[in-house]
Amino acid sequence: MALKPTIYKLKIDLSDVNRDYYDKLNLTIAKHPSETVERMMARVLAYCINAQEYLEFTKGVSAAEDPDIWARSLDNQILLWIELGEPAVDKIKKATRLSKSVKIYSFNSKSEIWWTQRQDDISNLKVSVFQFQWESIETFAKLVNRTMDLSITISEETAYISAENGDCEVSWVSLQDTSIN
Repeated sequence: MALKPTIYKLKIDLSDVNRDYYDKLNLTIAKHPSETVERMMARVLAYCINAQEYLEFTKGVSAAEDPDIWARSLDNQILLWIELGEPAVDKIKKATRLSKSVKIYSFNSKSEIWWTQRQDDISNLKVSVFQFQWESIETFAKLVNRTMDLSITISEETAYISAENGDCEVSWVSLQDTSIN
């Protein structure tokens, strides 16, 4: 018998001072049995950093051909394709053909190795690559409950996160940013 996903419900007061974007989000997240809590929370953070109309979680690890998060227009064009982790170069190339904007958020302890090995292949593609600080993602994951109220304030390259059971900061660096070209 196949394991079923675990459902998490998050209420997020989001303040993104970089974009002057403020919202109250009610997210329902399905954590696939093979997904770590750290990856799930990296997905949540990537969602918050890119929050906009039509942004939604996909089936994620259950649908290998789809991104983790995307925004599609009313006529079903992909406006934003977001990958978490260390995707294969072929999948990144496919994403750049299908979407107007592509972003990758790497988050784990092997991200630097992945970037070093793939940087030359990715540098000529129109894709933005960001790396979350692994230790802060681990700290964020320790705050997880099945039902959560979070306050997330994004300023510069840091998210300040407050939950009922603690606070943390998650920082990231831009490895390649095509949005500024």
